[in-house]
Amino acid sequence: MTIINFLTTVFSNAAVLVGLISMVGLLALKKDFGSVLSGTFKTILGFIILGAGAGVVVNAVVPLGDLFNQVLNIPNAALPVNEVFVAIAQKSLGRQIGLVFLFAFVLNILIARFTPLKYIFLTGHHTLFIATLSVGMLSVMPFFAGNEPLLLAVASVVSAIWMVVFPALSAPFMKEITGGEDFVMGHFGTTNYVLAGFLGQFVGKKEDSTENIEFPKWISFMKEPLVAMGFVMFLIYLVVGAIGAGKGIAVGDILGGYWAYKGLLLALGFAGGIGVILLGVRMVLAEVVPAFHGIAEKIVPNAKPALDCPVVFPYAPNAVLVGYLSSIVGGLVVMAIQIAAGGAIGGVILPSMIIHFFVGGTAGVFGNSTGGWKGAVLGGFLTGVMFTLLAGTTYSALGAMNPEWAGSSFGDTDFGVLGNVLAFVGSLFK
Repeated sequence: MTIINFLTTVFSNAAVLVGLISMVGLLALKKDFGSVLSGTFKTILGFIILGAGAGVVVNAVVPLGDLFNQVLNIPNAALPVNEVFVAIAQKSLGRQIGLVFLFAFVLNILIARFTPLKYIFLTGHHTLFIATLSVGMLSVMPFFAGNEPLLLAVASVVSAIWMVVFPALSAPFMKEITGGEDFVMGHFGTTNYVLAGFLGQFVGKKEDSTENIEFPKWISFMKEPLVAMGFVMFLIYLVVGAIGAGKGIAVGDILGGYWAYKGLLLALGFAGGIGVILLGVRMVLAEVVPAFHGIAEKIVPNAKPALDCPVVFPYAPNAVLVGYLSSIVGGLVVMAIQIAAGGAIGGVILPSMIIHFFVGGTAGVFGNSTGGWKGAVLGGFLTGVMFTLLAGTTYSALGAMNPEWAGSSFGDTDFGVLGNVLAFVGSLFK
């Protein structure tokens, strides 16, 4: 168990995991010591930079989510946060989750080696999330009670299949986005990404890309993606903050200072975080893609890495913003329906700005690749709708299956799909 715990700790760190895989690929290419060391360290540094940028983005949007919740003031509502459910489930199922995390990764490599699905899932935290969801929901089914080996085996297989099938679904659209086949999507919002890419072609033309939008001279600054992101986020903070202030809410206390000024700093911090993410992505891709050619040649022929969603941001930064904003709108529409239904449709799911940004923004890029700006709008809107609906039904299912899980849920749409499938299977064994 000491060895397994150590390996789980190593593999759960995305930067170290991808760095080690990059090292294996460079060794397979018989690179000299200096090149191997440099490539390994640059890969790890790139992921650390990417993670640091994501942290800045999260710090900038969490206050906005808190502000939304205060302004809306909806009792008994839920804000899906993947890490919350993981923390709760780890208390009683930590060992099983760690084992499934490790076994699923090994199975993923074996599937890539011996089947046509040559994709290796490298987003460590999402591997942990899928392992936690699988173990958690299977563990409360009577069929697995007292049979840990069977639980571990089924949860590992389910997780590994999810880690291979969804990257495979993203492959045709990733080729459209990047113009190549060097990597695919390794992030569990792929249900939305594929839908955005597929439906985009029916609502618009890829030639009408978000990146070709002609802005009037007076807002020509919107041509700069980072400036545009910061400006739009500032407007959102101003509008929501003004509504909150009008309702007598202490907006300054929520944002941590003079609210309009703090909103400006948070908005610019958001844009700065995106800039850091883009830098990290470029570093990772510059090292991982060549290293994976080494793995493909020597270990898993034709292997392709499945990487975290920010890898597509540099290809259409404007689409990220469009998808993000459209996702918020879609989420608010469904939330309004849930409120009108008195919580009968999966409770009431509050806007998770983190999911709206990362999943909605990525869906915008996929939609833009086939349907231009209209596809980006549709992709983002569908994300808000589906994330809110699926998170709601998963939220209800988790609370019904285990009272300890009431109040927590996963957010990304693929987790919602799996959560509902497992909840249905569980209902058959009652």
